[in-house]
Amino acid sequence: MTAPGGHLPAGTTAQIIELAVVADALGQANLAHTSDRPVRIALVAGEASGDLLGAGLVRELKARFPNAEFAGIGGDAMRSAGCQTWFDASELAVMGLTEILRHLPRLLKLRGQFRTRALDWQPDVFIGIDAPDFNLGVERWLKERGITTVHYVSPSVWAWREKRAEKIGASADLVLCLFPMEPPIYARHGIDARFVGHPMADDIPLQSDRDAARMALGLPPNAKVLAVLPGSRLGEIGKLGEAFFEAAWQVSERIPGLHVVVPAANPACRQLLSEQLSRSALPVAYSHLLDGDARNAMIAADVVVLASGTATLETMLVKRPMVVGYRVAELTYRIVKALGLIKVNRFALPNILAGKDLAPELIQHDCTPDKLAAAILQWFDHPQRAIDLQDTYRQLHLQLRQDASARAADAVAELLGKRVAGGAAA
Repeated sequence: MTAPGGHLPAGTTAQIIELAVVADALGQANLAHTSDRPVRIALVAGEASGDLLGAGLVRELKARFPNAEFAGIGGDAMRSAGCQTWFDASELAVMGLTEILRHLPRLLKLRGQFRTRALDWQPDVFIGIDAPDFNLGVERWLKERGITTVHYVSPSVWAWREKRAEKIGASADLVLCLFPMEPPIYARHGIDARFVGHPMADDIPLQSDRDAARMALGLPPNAKVLAVLPGSRLGEIGKLGEAFFEAAWQVSERIPGLHVVVPAANPACRQLLSEQLSRSALPVAYSHLLDGDARNAMIAADVVVLASGTATLETMLVKRPMVVGYRVAELTYRIVKALGLIKVNRFALPNILAGKDLAPELIQHDCTPDKLAAAILQWFDHPQRAIDLQDTYRQLHLQLRQDASARAADAVAELLGKRVAGGAAA
């Protein structure tokens, strides 16, 4: 319909442009028609898990924007996917307060260099992948200078300090969430957040092959197997390892011939775990210290005892019963409790996702060898309980299995479409 004189009604032109560009973005075309140069996408991933997330996202965005350019901070996986890395992800992989303080001058210099280079490059969007201590500040700085920003992997606002959602929203135009309970929290603060699913749920099959995992690890097919994972950081292992191994020994006293598999995340963790194992009463012939291979250890196991964290999600996805333990420094625990910073009664991700206790949680003063051993033995003594879990595990797996990289790329493409449409309308 046209207005008198053959002109479109006021505002219609802008609406047509917006609809056309958004459809084009979601239809896997590139936005080169809006500019003389290809779409530019800057990304930062600060550790191995973020590097893998970034690689999956780059591949999916390339399918939507074939001529796009990708640059930023990443590792081997992102480089293989086609991202130029100005700095390597390993330069951000610093853990622990003392390490952060020691590396702070270098990290601040790197952040300044990266921000300047990213702003000079003028990306159409900046995507910070996890690493919130580094990325949220970079996102906010770039957003204040007119760059569209995305934060991929929400910090645990559902667990503590929900008000952080507002700070994240001030940094990111869009938050991509791995868990379904996260977007409603952001919505309460007026922030655009999308559930895209968890890439781990896409990678892990709905049914894992225990026999194949045992063969790969050289374990007897019919043995009873306990996987022990006290953490992937030295601090965690220092607080949990000896209690976990004492519990494993108590279980082995009840289950003769029990095989105990212990995956080590890296050489430093292996050394500490080896020292702790040597001091334990566990039979050497039935103890297996592995270099990595945590997933195979979980799949091979009848029961898993592990530190609270992402490994609990992985154990759920491979459908194994678990016992979860965790300790933090006593002063930290008292401060957090006194200030009421923790907003959840459950800590293990499977329990949070299910809204009920699928796995026993033994936190802080309850994380003792006796209590851990008793909880582990409950699974061995009542195998039907583990069988009964399978349907719930499968439902949760399907809930998270959303083709996360593709959905994340769709959300970024939509955001890019709106940005270009907004510029055209202006």
